[in-house]
Amino acid sequence: MNRTEKQQVVDDLSQKIKGAKALYYTDFTGLTVKRMTDLRRRLRKAGVEYVVLKNTLALRAVNESGLTAGNPLKGPTGVVVAKDPVAAAKVLQDFAKENDQKPAIKGGMLDGARIDEAQVKRLAAMPSREQMLAELGASMQAPMAAFAGALNGLLYMFAGALDALKTQRESA
Repeated sequence: MNRTEKQQVVDDLSQKIKGAKALYYTDFTGLTVKRMTDLRRRLRKAGVEYVVLKNTLALRAVNESGLTAGNPLKGPTGVVVAKDPVAAAKVLQDFAKENDQKPAIKGGMLDGARIDEAQVKRLAAMPSREQMLAELGASMQAPMAAFAGALNGLLYMFAGALDALKTQRESA
């Protein structure tokens, strides 16, 4: 690549990073081309982009996007650029479980703050956005359902009392 092509790659990645909530750095050493293609396909399906380029270009793109990359990256590095941090972490974690812990997660950034491998794994353990919204809706609906059940119980008790009163007056 010549200098202008490198700058174009850095500018493109920098723009993608500006629109992302999370960046994860991975070491893809030991993955075959077939597995890398499968990983990229899974990430693309989750709306995540996976970029492999030289560490110096990746660091320059991260720094140009207004973030600080922190420690210099060493070895082969793939950059995961995600708008949904949980979905990206889940895909990476699931793929690593199936493929002898490869790609290894080196760390990353979440909303401008540096995170390590353990934090990425905790993100992967979180429920999805849809599941969290469903749980929120259920927790908001539960008190109303309990209130409706209590009112319904009072209504049945009142109806039972009226029926008992009717029966008592008929027998008297």
